[in-house]
Amino acid sequence: MNMKHATILVLDDDKDVLTAIAMLLKKEVKEVITEKNPENLPNLLKKQAIDLILLDMNFHASINTGNEGIFWLKHIRDHKPQLPVIMITAYADIDLAIRSLKEGASDFIVKPWNNQKLREAVEETLRKKDLEKSMVQEDFTDLGLLGESPLMRDLFHKLDKVSPTDANILILGENGTGKDLIAKAIHQRSLRSAKPYVKVDVGALTETLFESELFGHRKGAFTDAREDRAGRFETADQGTLFLDEIGNISLQQQAKLLSVLQNRQVIRLGSNTPVSVDIRLVCATNLPLQELANEQKFRKDLIYRINTVEIVVPPLRARQGDIELLARHFLKFYGSKYFKPNITIVPQALKRLQEYHFPGNVRELQYIIERAVIMSDSEALQAADLIFSPIETSAATGIELESETKLSTIEKQTILRVIEKNNGNISKAARELGITRTALYRRLSKYEI
Repeated sequence: MNMKHATILVLDDDKDVLTAIAMLLKKEVKEVITEKNPENLPNLLKKQAIDLILLDMNFHASINTGNEGIFWLKHIRDHKPQLPVIMITAYADIDLAIRSLKEGASDFIVKPWNNQKLREAVEETLRKKDLEKSMVQEDFTDLGLLGESPLMRDLFHKLDKVSPTDANILILGENGTGKDLIAKAIHQRSLRSAKPYVKVDVGALTETLFESELFGHRKGAFTDAREDRAGRFETADQGTLFLDEIGNISLQQQAKLLSVLQNRQVIRLGSNTPVSVDIRLVCATNLPLQELANEQKFRKDLIYRINTVEIVVPPLRARQGDIELLARHFLKFYGSKYFKPNITIVPQALKRLQEYHFPGNVRELQYIIERAVIMSDSEALQAADLIFSPIETSAATGIELESETKLSTIEKQTILRVIEKNNGNISKAARELGITRTALYRRLSKYEI
């Protein structure tokens, strides 16, 4: 991050220190916020978009922790884990400053400081923050996931945390949001990336095909079984098995799937011999979690089995800032594919895209751009070239608005119930909800909880 665009918070109970740092940095950064009382930090973190904090190690405060700086550093790490912190310390507290690095501080400076070294520490910390963020984002861009909006940055951060684990993942999101791409990205960033990645659209399997396709069969098990065949579980052994449209399978199919997941063994049709399988399971559905929780449609014990971590993919209308980025990406791809490498898009066309609600999400945007590239007679796409699909129904209807209101109410009630269940422990509540603490705090603010 360029220092000129940064907002810095300085927390110190010494007015002279606040004045000196503010005077030093005010011409270097966008804004310097100074605060004497660390008790005001939680409120500042909620109200201000802060890029870096300079935090004193010792305050004359009422917090009996042995060291206030470490206490407030932990608070920042709990609530804003990506926010860098530089500790300000006296020479006598060097040991505490080193401890603060172990607790997650980015750096520390010693009073009295050298002005040039303080500036360099701030610049280097901001540069590292930007580099770490861009590295994660670039990694996912290389895997076909594009987005710079806050919602997508949160998503990338969560994927970065869960992908290297063996946790079962449930991906939730509307049709066309890119759940398939996310499942593949999880596999490619996992420790199983060199092993098979097997996708099955289980929602499209009939009752008769379900067992044969997933668990395999022996020759002669049924009329068309002309040879032994391994199922998808065996094929994905030591790799990742992606079950798409998991919300559409019957209760009978769910029972069979649950048995395999519990025992980590499959029995081919026509056989009595169990075969052990080692797979990492990723599932996806366009149904909201509340609908899956209806036991008349979906077994709760199966939900818990497939949903160690939940990934919610935002609809395109919720990440409007990414529309231009995605449109230009598809324009470049289809311009090359259809021998129009120099094709561009005019501002009015981009504006039309940004004003549209995209009920079909990223998939719909992709088709709109592909069609426009094929049909356009000029080197620049005009607003009139963009034909929105009649297949998709309008998302701007009163019915959908009412539905979104109901979903918001359900989400708020769910958050309240989980926080109460965990006796107010935000970390445990976030873990149970399958979101980061940062994302949970945003929802608390959104619903004024």
